[in-house]
Amino acid sequence: MSKPLILIVEDEAALATMLRYNLEKEGYRVCEAGDGEEALAVAAEQKPDLALLDWMLPSLSGIEVCRQLRRKQASRDMPIIMLTARGEEGDKIRGLNTGADDYMTKPFSLPELMARVRALLRRAQPVAQKGTLCFADISMDMAAHRVTRGERTVHLGPTEFRLLQFFMHHPGTVFSREELLNSVWGPDIYVEPRTVDVHIRRLRKALNEGDCADLIRTVRAAGYSLDSETADQS
Repeated sequence: MSKPLILIVEDEAALATMLRYNLEKEGYRVCEAGDGEEALAVAAEQKPDLALLDWMLPSLSGIEVCRQLRRKQASRDMPIIMLTARGEEGDKIRGLNTGADDYMTKPFSLPELMARVRALLRRAQPVAQKGTLCFADISMDMAAHRVTRGERTVHLGPTEFRLLQFFMHHPGTVFSREELLNSVWGPDIYVEPRTVDVHIRRLRKALNEGDCADLIRTVRAAGYSLDSETADQS
């Protein structure tokens, strides 16, 4: 089985070289792009397993690259880690809302970056379980990695898929952000609790398309649950 292919999208040559060296040292294959337009072309041609995407790029910004990658069928589920000098919380939330799975502020710790790469690749692997999970009009075919609501196919990224899977294993139970982080993201990687809120919003948006009832319940000061009661208590 070939090693995962990592796409580095970075216009700073020294940083791109350093990232390539450390990724190859970890056993990954690497491809590179120095600007936004090249990134889209390389992603379409080589179909990487994960992208490290700089925010500030020539030709197209990392935000726009991320948005376009999420629109394409071939890269819709590819894990994306945004790397940027922009450290404000609003920037992080904007990046996550655009479709990034994770966000690291420069300068960053290389061991932490490698840990996040491993965690995202592990989470993006096809779910080994078989069978189908059902709740209300939502159905998850675990073997096909396919979600439907009624007659409509629901397109989810890898994190949203795992989040919904966890909820469907525990319907009606309220989980705090910390519990969701440990169960869905895993205890071996640090992710800010606000990241949970961003992925919940993305999951809701995908599930509720077409004015479907909202089955993700927000419980003030407690967390979230999958519940047939649609009133949002936040």
